[in-house]
Amino acid sequence: MRSRSFEKVTQARSMAMQAATPAEMAKAENMLRDTLKSLFAVAEAYPELKANANFIQLQSQLHELENNIESARRYYNAVVRDYNTLIESFPSNLIASQFKFEKEEFFDSKPLKWRESL
Repeated sequence: MRSRSFEKVTQARSMAMQAATPAEMAKAENMLRDTLKSLFAVAEAYPELKANANFIQLQSQLHELENNIESARRYYNAVVRDYNTLIESFPSNLIASQFKFEKEEFFDSKPLKWRESL
């Protein structure tokens, strides 16, 4: 089960790295999160690993990283919202239509609480 969990994490990470659109990235990152949750669930079966200082530090760093990424996603979505509003508002919509500016996709991703799985 452990090796299969590591393989799933590797495959999900690869898919996340190859994603091109925000929707593909969100889907791939959700899959990566789910596989990481399953990896931490496997760690539950090993109390010595769960108590290991390096493993605790890894969990802490992943939690902090997830918070930073979520903040960046919120910023990205705010910029996309402003951009989409701007290209539909007068007078900027005249320029936007002339240069074929199109609406951008939001980055939709389910939030993950690392501590819920532990």
